[in-house]
Amino acid sequence: MDISWRDLQGSMKSAALWLVQEVGEGNIFTKEGLRAAFPDKTQIDRRVRELRKHGWVINTSKEEPALEANEQRFVKEGRPVWEAGQATLNQGAAVSAAERRRVMERDGHMCQSCGIVAGDAYADDEFSNAQLTIARRKVSSAEGGSTVELVTECDRCRIGGRAVTADPGYVIQRAGSLKGIENEIFRAWVAAGEREFSKLELLWGDLQSLPPESRAEAKEAILRGGSGGTPIG
Repeated sequence: MDISWRDLQGSMKSAALWLVQEVGEGNIFTKEGLRAAFPDKTQIDRRVRELRKHGWVINTSKEEPALEANEQRFVKEGRPVWEAGQATLNQGAAVSAAERRRVMERDGHMCQSCGIVAGDAYADDEFSNAQLTIARRKVSSAEGGSTVELVTECDRCRIGGRAVTADPGYVIQRAGSLKGIENEIFRAWVAAGEREFSKLELLWGDLQSLPPESRAEAKEAILRGGSGGTPIG
């Protein structure tokens, strides 16, 4: 291969070739090593994650518990995205069941636009309950251009937000405006890579994940004060 990862302009393309030429299949690399190789690329971690959409297998501690939090394993090379036309995703391609499950779990089974969970009624329409699906969201890049990512969205947000482009810069700006305890909590979530849900939020999610008839039965029992609780009303 005559081309070097240092010769490429796009972050995802150069990161892919860096994995091939510097890391090698089966080997471990660290976030620090990745960022050191691309010091001027602020979203290089995101670009490496995007390679999974092109058939690249890159494991984290979720797939391999033996890996440290800052380690990833380059398992298998996918499409050669540095070649002309190879980085373009088929926007109409169907999402596999495994990919759908992975995206849903990553997003906490919540709509990534409005935060609603499956089965919840909308605040402005108590007779309509949310149904979650997988949508393709256009994400703007600080380097120019845009990419497409899979996200969990409710049907209403997916239909109403197809022309919306996500803007990381806007999120960064809003995060910078947080003060006090809100800033501390949000930074802790970012550092952990996940939101820490309270026991009540987790229990609510469990309730909403029940099938409709079971959910109705559970709600009735809870409101009656089942399992030692105090009846409501």
